[in-house]
Amino acid sequence: MDFNFDYIIVGAGSAGCVLANRLSHDENHSVLLIESGGWDNNPWIHIPLGYGKHFDNPKVNWMYHSEPEQATGGRKIFQPRGKVVGGSSSINGLVYIRGQKQDFDLWDPERRFGWDYNSILPYFKKSEKNVDIQDQYHGSDGELSVSSPKDLHPLATSFVKAGLNMGYPLNRDFNGVTQEGFGHLQMTIKNGLRSSSSTAFLRAAKKRKNLKIYTNVLISKVLFKNKDAIGVSGVRNGKEINFYANNEVILCAGSFNSPKILQLSGIGPKDILDEFNIENISVLEGVGKNLQDHYNGRIVYKTSNQYTLNAVMKNKFKSIREGLKYIFYRRGFLNMGSSVSAGFIKSKQLLSRPDLHISLILFSGDKAGTKLHPWSGFSIIVRLLRPKSVGSLRIRSIDPADQPQIFMNYFNHKDDRKLLVQAIKITRKIMKSDPISNDIIEEHSPGNEIQSDAQIEQFLATKGGISYHPVGTCKMGVEDDCVVDYNLNVYGVKNLRVVDASIMPNITSGNTNAPVIMIAEKAADIILGKT
Repeated sequence: MDFNFDYIIVGAGSAGCVLANRLSHDENHSVLLIESGGWDNNPWIHIPLGYGKHFDNPKVNWMYHSEPEQATGGRKIFQPRGKVVGGSSSINGLVYIRGQKQDFDLWDPERRFGWDYNSILPYFKKSEKNVDIQDQYHGSDGELSVSSPKDLHPLATSFVKAGLNMGYPLNRDFNGVTQEGFGHLQMTIKNGLRSSSSTAFLRAAKKRKNLKIYTNVLISKVLFKNKDAIGVSGVRNGKEINFYANNEVILCAGSFNSPKILQLSGIGPKDILDEFNIENISVLEGVGKNLQDHYNGRIVYKTSNQYTLNAVMKNKFKSIREGLKYIFYRRGFLNMGSSVSAGFIKSKQLLSRPDLHISLILFSGDKAGTKLHPWSGFSIIVRLLRPKSVGSLRIRSIDPADQPQIFMNYFNHKDDRKLLVQAIKITRKIMKSDPISNDIIEEHSPGNEIQSDAQIEQFLATKGGISYHPVGTCKMGVEDDCVVDYNLNVYGVKNLRVVDASIMPNITSGNTNAPVIMIAEKAADIILGKT
């Protein structure tokens, strides 16, 4: 084993794989990429619909849970995160959504630090290989394959037409000039296989002699000499091992594990560090704060359409035919991400941009990750794009194997409760319009008996789900609660950066994988002095 490298990257997820590729491109730089999980060898990782196989698979999933909270019915809410090369990009629903222009302009409101939309758009384009859309908003020469569905399901077509019949605009590209409207989603799929951060950025780069990749190493802390980060300490096969960095340590462990590692290393709120007798390297009250995610409601419909995943899986002949369709043509349900079509809409017309996201899923179950209903069904996920409820995270002990305490604070802000109730009512109206209404037998959940605002709010509190988009726990900026500056350097120390979803000051309006890859692209240029 080598123990000295120029750059040490902790976490081979959406950001870490990109950084490993870009930093090792120069053969003069030695790079170590460390992953807590193993290689992405499971074939179901690479089959798009296979994400359902890993929702609760501890071999590739951290299997975290948030703490019970009153606003969500005292439930522990499951928080799946990728523990495998590729990170959550190896187990996510494959939807490619960047967010709205205004999201990034809010990150850098004075346009001083290069994080406003016009400045970061080239980084989205750099990593992207869009096989269906070529214009000024998309890249065609990048590593990450982005594509439109090969087949438009009849329910997806009806869903979009219903939105148009309700007066919403058609949107052929949610990542283009505007996000508003109804349309079909693009996926990170290449030739019928998942295009993860691992397959897109690491597969070719791992052959480089100056890049080493160590899997199954649990990082316990960052090592310091005074205020200088000099390496990391971890555990592999029950043995403690230290790795040393000549230049920098870069945490890419995600919104739960990056703040956890910082707190274990002596960087975080003083009360937490003192509680566990951890030496105060840099007291930063914001470490673990500002935690945000998209809370949602799920409307389930029984449908007369007999080509849903439910109907296919309960019929042996149909399931065999579906498998053959994928094997020979790379078509059908196995070539499908979590959601196929969506509407980004405004709760009020006076708003300048959409604040609600409605998406169609071609199967149904009681909740995400559970078995399918025995009848043909589909689901509509209704989420707030910019929730006001904010949570926090703290270490549970000094044992790095212990999951952190996660206080998501979902659905706690009164404005979130009011708006999501309204969003359910708006969605119900859309689903009663033609032609999607012709496919519906009945609303199974919440059901026609749930009608008043109070009833809908109670349903959302006790049955609401999440979108698995945690961000914000190592906030970027210049305010007192920020953890990293605009070059992603951790305040109060040297040679330590954070590069992942945790640096987002505010959650983006949509899925978070694409923005994280963009963050890593920009970070690579910052580190290499190219900006």
